[in-house]
Formats: sequence, structure tokens, C-alpha cells
Amino acid sequence: MNGTYGTGPGPGTPAGEVVDGDGGGATGAGVSIGAGVPVGAGVPAGAGVPGAGVPGAGVPGDNVPVTGVPGDSVPGKGEVAGDSVAGDWESLLSAALLGTDRRGGPGGERDAAVALLDAAAVATVRRRAGLRPAVSAEHPAPAAPDTRPPLPEPAARRLAQLLNDRAGAAGSGGGRSSAPSLAELLPQWLAAANAYGYRPPPSSLPDLLDAARARTDLRAGAVTLAGPRGRWLAGLNADWKFALRSGDHGAAGDAAQDPRAARALWEEGLFAERVALLSALRVDDPAAGLALLRSSWGQERAEDRLLFLDSLRTGLGPADEEFLEAALTDRSRNVRSTAAELLSCLPGSALSHRMAERALACVTLDRAGVGPRVVVEAPRECDAGMERDGVVVTPPSGRGQRAWWLGQLVEAAGLGGWGERLGGRSPEQIVALAVADGWRDDLHGAWSRAAVRQGDAEWARALLGPPPSVPASAAVAGDPARLLSVLPERERAAWVTEFVAAHGLSEAFRMLGACAVPWARPLGRAVIDALDIAREAGSYPWSFSGVMGLAERCLDPSDAGRLTPFTAEPSEDGPHAAPGAAGYWTEAFRRLVTTLQLRAVMHAELAGTDLDGAVAAVRGGC
Repeated sequence: MNGTYGTGPGPGTPAGEVVDGDGGGATGAGVSIGAGVPVGAGVPAGAGVPGAGVPGAGVPGDNVPVTGVPGDSVPGKGEVAGDSVAGDWESLLSAALLGTDRRGGPGGERDAAVALLDAAAVATVRRRAGLRPAVSAEHPAPAAPDTRPPLPEPAARRLAQLLNDRAGAAGSGGGRSSAPSLAELLPQWLAAANAYGYRPPPSSLPDLLDAARARTDLRAGAVTLAGPRGRWLAGLNADWKFALRSGDHGAAGDAAQDPRAARALWEEGLFAERVALLSALRVDDPAAGLALLRSSWGQERAEDRLLFLDSLRTGLGPADEEFLEAALTDRSRNVRSTAAELLSCLPGSALSHRMAERALACVTLDRAGVGPRVVVEAPRECDAGMERDGVVVTPPSGRGQRAWWLGQLVEAAGLGGWGERLGGRSPEQIVALAVADGWRDDLHGAWSRAAVRQGDAEWARALLGPPPSVPASAAVAGDPARLLSVLPERERAAWVTEFVAAHGLSEAFRMLGACAVPWARPLGRAVIDALDIAREAGSYPWSFSGVMGLAERCLDPSDAGRLTPFTAEPSEDGPHAAPGAAGYWTEAFRRLVTTLQLRAVMHAELAGTDLDGAVAAVRGGC
């Protein structure tokens, strides 16, 4: 073909036959490809289009008025010759969508609808005839090699089952049943697989990344397991871009080892790659990461500055103070707030000292009464200096303005100055002091937030106190679960064990969630005993569904043996029991035991040990 259109069959070529070269005729539409109208030129209105019809359009040809060659490009399919394509084709589409009664058609005195269809038929042929195949894209660079050992075959099958969650979906029926929830076990399985250092089957990577896209709690574990091939795939699919900035930094981590590569990636990389690079640098060389951020800080968007600034939490130290102080005057309120928070995490920072001066001025020790007590005089105004240092002026609904300002000052102040201010007392002695005029909860709550922010275990321990003789909500100001997170794992588990033994499970959910997995054996026994007491009391198990879900994921699988007696067929409900409660408890305990057994099998699959032996060990545990 020579790339031109004609208005009739080529010389000597029967209509309907396609011939390459000059004079070639097109198919039975009577639109030939040969000598005639040059590419892109319009066909005169009223030109006859002989033939029985247009192939593929199903519309007979009949003196179709055409003003040009419709469409010079077909999105996704290459290019179409001609410059008037887009306008004419869009006009036909618009007329078809709006209707010829409203928009009119190309037919003059002819029936507008028929003329529109005829014009569309001819336009379709011309779009196809003028199509230029798209140029193939350059092949992407191959993924980096993954030298980790492959998952054992049983574990690979388990991964596929967990990702599809067929068993859990089949047994769920919209509620909790005796079948384990595989979706709830996936984060734990990923952590265990990564601890062994396995790589997944390549065929599982799309499902793995899709699962992590849908659930943020899976992302760190899924990206680590996916490895270099998973990150390679993520670079080809925008839906998986989170993998480029999660956990294992991949290519960004490699670039972090080479200053020139790091600079190139920082200047030319995608935003997700830049965040990952900064995070990787802050792990190994915080100063290099800060220098890179400084180099482009003034040109970054506000939302990008916020995420970059948040990356400074890793490796945060005194060397970051000057940069963070400058960020206190940033145009973005969120950036200013984050900078102030980071500075308050540095007890020796100038901001921490300024906030401490303000906070200490609000609190004094009164020795005049029967015993010493703390007297609070909250700020009466929020000045410009307080605002610059991150104090938010307007309190949330239902919160007093002065109490709101006081809480922010105390929370951002270094905890080290309170001992001297309050008579040289230890944190435990300070917390034991009486507080005048109803300021105790505000003051202790702010101290609690400061202890969590600064990671001060001594203050956290003092604010928690021993497991209280009354429920935690009434005895501990602030958030007990967050205070517990500051303590060492063993001490944390021991505190919660005593609390559950004294008060049961009604207020223990968040505190249990703060404990390391699997739970320590004493804590597991305390939870099982508390569940048994609740069962004997005759209440319904769904009152404890949150704790039951935690127990499925957090109990040591070896505790399953202690639960087996609770899975027997129930006798009649007790005289004070809710109707049917015994049966519901039996079903809940069966699900718990089945889940613990499944967890034991999953770990055995990953370890490559005897599966039957793992189940037998769980059943015999006590």
C-alpha cells in the first residue's frame, strides 16, 4: 500500500479484494486503498461509496457525506493518519450520545439518524485503514537477583491459601464460626516467614502485593517477603507504589550506599523512592539524610515536606535541632506542628527548655497544709512564642482553653526538670502528691503523654503504679496501654497478668494488645482463667469477642491443651445463664483451639519439621 485513500475500487481490482501496492482496492465497502485522496485529505461531501456495506459496521454504503478523515490517533492502539480525525470522530460521538434531534446529523435533507450511522461506518473503516501500529516500548531492566532460599512447598501452599482466604470465607457466613480466620493470621505468618529468611514463589507476588495494598498492617511484612522481585513489580504498577517506600528499602537502600547514586535518585526519583531513600539514609547515616533534605527543602511541596520531616524520627538527634527550629516557621501548620513534636522528643533541645520554663511556671509545691500538694495555675493566654513552639490555640470541643494550653506545655517539656521543681522528689513520689483544685487528671495525663513521647520508662512505671485495686480507667490518668508500651516486654506482661487476675477482661483489651506475641505463659494462663470465669458466669461470649480474637493470634499454641476441656458438648445452661450461652461458648473455644493448632502447623511448615508431631504437641500441652 502507498498510504492513500481512493473513492472507488482500484483499476483492475475487483471490489472486495485487498491488494498491496499502488492501485490496491479495499474490501467491499468500495473504499479503496490506492491512488486517490492523500492521507488526511477530506473526501468531498456527497461522494458515492459503492458496495454492499462497510465490513464490521453493518451499515450499507450510500453517498455518505464526509468532511475529512476522522481521528488521527486511537488511544492505546497506535496512530491514525490524518489531522482532522479527533474533531470529526468526537462530533459523531457527541451527536450519537445527545441524539440527532438535539444535535443534528451530517445528512442534510436525508434522515439524520441514518446519515449519522453511515458516517460512523465510513469513519470506522478509515480509522482502521489509517492505523499505525504503536512502537514497542523498551523492555524494563531485569529484577535484582533474590538469593534467599525458597519457601518449603507446604509453606508455599499455605501462603496461597492465606492470600485467597478460601477457608475463612467459606466458613464465615458473615460472622465468627468455628473455622479459623486466615486473614487474621496472615501478619503473623509473614513475620515468621521473614524471620526464616525465605523468598516466596514468583507466582504469588501479585496477590501478595494486592493484599498489602488493601491492608496497611501487612505492608512491612509483605514488602520484606516480596524482596527485590516484588519491588521490581511495584515499579511497573502504580497501585503497588507503596512497596517502594516500605520497610525494606530495596533500590533506595542500595543507592544510600553510594553518594552519587543517592544524589541522582533524590533529584530524579519518584516521590516514594525519595522517601525510601531518606529513610534508608537516616538508619545508617542520619547526617547524610539531613543534608540531602536540606538541599531541596525550599522547593518541596508542603505535603511532601511533611512526610520528609516525619522521616527524621529515625536517627533523631541533637544534630537535627537547627533544621527543626527553622521548620517552626514553615508556611504549613502541619509541618510546624511536626517539627515542634520532634524537638520535644529531644530533652536537651531549646524548644524543650522553653516549654519546660513555661510549664514549670504553672506548677508549684504548696507545703502550708497538712501535707505537701501540687498547685496548678494554668496559662491565661497563648502568646506568639507559644504558638511558634507548637501550641495549638483552639481546644477541641468540650475541653477548657486553659487546661488545653497547660496540657500542651507539660507534654512538650522535658521530664527531667520536675524533680527539682517539686522538692527533689522521684517520679514515683511526684505522682503520689495530691493535686489541688481538680487539676490531677490534666496534669497526670500530660505527664503520661510526655513519658510516651520521650520513652521514659521510670515515669511510665510511676504513672502506672502497681496494677490498681480499681479498674484502670479510674486509677490511671492517660492511656495505660501506651504507658505499658514504654516498659520492657517482661515487665509489661507481668503488669497485665496481675491486672487480668484482679479485674478480668472487661477493660484489658488494649493492654493485652500492647504485650509481646506470643503471650508469656503466666499471661496466657490468666487470660484462659478469666475466659473460664466469664463462661461460668453465663454471659454470651461475644461480649469478649475482641479478647477472643486476640487470644487466637497471641496465645502460645502450647496453651491449646488447657482449653480442650472447654470444647466438650455443653450441658444445659445454668440457672443464671443467658439462653444458649453454653453452646456459644463451646463454639468459641473450639474455634480458639483450632486456630492455635493451625498456628502450630504453620510454624512447623516454615521450620520444615514434622506436622503431625506439632499437632500432637499442641494437643498434649498443659
